[in-house]
Amino acid sequence: MIKQAFAVAFGLGFAAAALAAGGTAQVDGARIINADSEPGNWLTTARSYSEQRFSPLKRINDGNVAQLGLAWTYRLDVDRGVEATPVVVDGVMYTTGAYSIVYALDAASGALKWKFDPLVPRDTDRDGCCDVGNRGVAVWKGRVYVAAFDGRLFALDAASGRKVWVRDTVIDHKRSYTITGAPRIVKGRVIIGNGGAEFGVRGYVTAYDAASGKQAWRIFLVPGDPSKPPENKMMAMAKSTWSGSYWSTGGGGGGTAWDSMAYDPDLDLLYIGTGNGSSWNRKVRSDGHGDNLFLSSILAVKPETGAYVWHYQTTPGDTWDYTATQSIILAELTINGKSRKVLMQAPKNSFFYVLDRATGELLSAQPYLPTTWASGVDMSTGRPQENAGADWTTGPKLVVPGPLGAHNWQPMSYSPLTGLVYIPAQENAGLYSPANDSTWQHRGVWNIGTQPLSLPEDVKQLQGVISSFKGHLLAWDPVLQKARWTVDYPNIWNGGTLATAGNLVFQGTADGRVVAYAADTGSKLWESPANTGVMAGPMSYEVSGEQYVTFMAGWGGAFPLALGGIAQNAKVMSEARVITFKLGGSATLPPPEHKLAPLPPPPALTADAATVDRGRNLFNGICGVCHGLNAIGGGVLPDLRYLTSEKHLLFNGIVAGAYARKGMPSFSDLLKPDDVDAVHQYLIQRAHDLDAQMKTESTASAH
Repeated sequence: MIKQAFAVAFGLGFAAAALAAGGTAQVDGARIINADSEPGNWLTTARSYSEQRFSPLKRINDGNVAQLGLAWTYRLDVDRGVEATPVVVDGVMYTTGAYSIVYALDAASGALKWKFDPLVPRDTDRDGCCDVGNRGVAVWKGRVYVAAFDGRLFALDAASGRKVWVRDTVIDHKRSYTITGAPRIVKGRVIIGNGGAEFGVRGYVTAYDAASGKQAWRIFLVPGDPSKPPENKMMAMAKSTWSGSYWSTGGGGGGTAWDSMAYDPDLDLLYIGTGNGSSWNRKVRSDGHGDNLFLSSILAVKPETGAYVWHYQTTPGDTWDYTATQSIILAELTINGKSRKVLMQAPKNSFFYVLDRATGELLSAQPYLPTTWASGVDMSTGRPQENAGADWTTGPKLVVPGPLGAHNWQPMSYSPLTGLVYIPAQENAGLYSPANDSTWQHRGVWNIGTQPLSLPEDVKQLQGVISSFKGHLLAWDPVLQKARWTVDYPNIWNGGTLATAGNLVFQGTADGRVVAYAADTGSKLWESPANTGVMAGPMSYEVSGEQYVTFMAGWGGAFPLALGGIAQNAKVMSEARVITFKLGGSATLPPPEHKLAPLPPPPALTADAATVDRGRNLFNGICGVCHGLNAIGGGVLPDLRYLTSEKHLLFNGIVAGAYARKGMPSFSDLLKPDDVDAVHQYLIQRAHDLDAQMKTESTASAH
């Protein structure tokens, strides 16, 4: 009790000292390191450097969580790309929405204090694989830092939102570099990685001085031009693991660090998760040979210099888009009777890894969901035991998990009280089919070395696909390497998790709910409607003795774009807002604002079957990643089967860029006029198919 009282007083002292210093958001390294001493604040994207997403607050607990009610809501500007976890410092909430727009809100009332729009060009949507989301901000010494989708890093005054400085992080504007991740700040350095591996870029991480914006260091994550000397020892190590035409074909290598990081102040090590190759296809990228460091790896580096310390590669020679950019969590576990400082990750490839975070030694690795690409991990070498049937570069293969992964960007959490990790897991398969002669074309074009993905158009076949996609909340025991309890969902792509000292786990769902479970047993204790899918990781904070729980409600990521038609099984539309709860809250959630309009009468189909088939292939290869494969309807962007008569008339102009300012970039560089006509005719055919389906269902329901 004395220790707890001291910790609370210590934390209050930090906050009081910060306010007394005459500044807003006076966060520094000491304050983040001692985050547990001021549990009412949420100082970084995952609350602390350990990235556990665990709140020590327990005023809301398993005994009273049923009394939670809505405290306030705030409507965001754009109904897509909702992926951030807010930061709360001394009663002010800082969060982001689509196109990297920053909001500062009163954390007790939701009232807007200021808003900053970095004015990301709306025609940059093509440069990102998975929408224009942003995962949040960093706060440091009176400033708020946000990395914009187009690659600019901003420092803002925390009190006013005024721009202090901006830096362009992009090394080559001829390539599709983007940023969707939240910055981390360690020892006065703002650290950020880039995305874009699907489009042919070379991954890197850069650190900038938080005060001045001056670049402190940059490390590349895959080797560069093989005709030139490697930049450092790390790249020399990587170079020997690559071969073939990864550079000459323009793929860039990939390996982008677009999300997870963690920091251990005792070891002074920064941990970075890296992504997939460019292209996905290992035969295209590296003649089918080599581990291709540092793809799909966890890297430990020195935060002041970026100097390499150790690495562990979860998927050597990755050829399935099995990124290791998923949540990295630091904790202390008792393993074989010995206390170990560990790093934990559940990457896309279905294996849960526990590593010694000082050395990178593999301590355990077991599958947390079914998988067909590997039978296990060899504990003596740390390498996966890859199944022969998983190599799709020689012919089409159905592999589990597919490119969505067994766990994607939605963050997992860890409770030191239960010793469990709470994983938003998902079962899915991928049909990979080689395009071994593919090469990088230019900016804004996918470069993955596969044939265009597609889904069945037949309703019954599509329902079969839907039934094979399953979502789960796994309470994973990292010591015993098994699930203690599981909650099954009817949809995949559910939200990130939050664990609290009140024996609670909070999560949003794809079918439009926010839910609380008992952290020890998984019993559902509370739920509330959200009117939309909820993907982002929730968080909790305290103002004036009142505990709040906040969810960023809305769709985000790849699934609601390419597979949104499956998401529509949840009967919820895209709607972006901050929703915050407290005990006894009595606010009312506004009714859903977006209703799917009746299907407009489609125009006559004028093309032959061959043209429609060509339009199908073009649509799936170029348009379907955002508007839904096989035109089953994106969950975020417009369902093109519902085009009005006016938009049918404007179709060619829209594809050529007439709606660029509305977020629909031009595709005239990829689609010739006869290609556009073929895509248009295909969409008209799909509209007629949907019309016939609706009439059949209406007739059946009438009888």
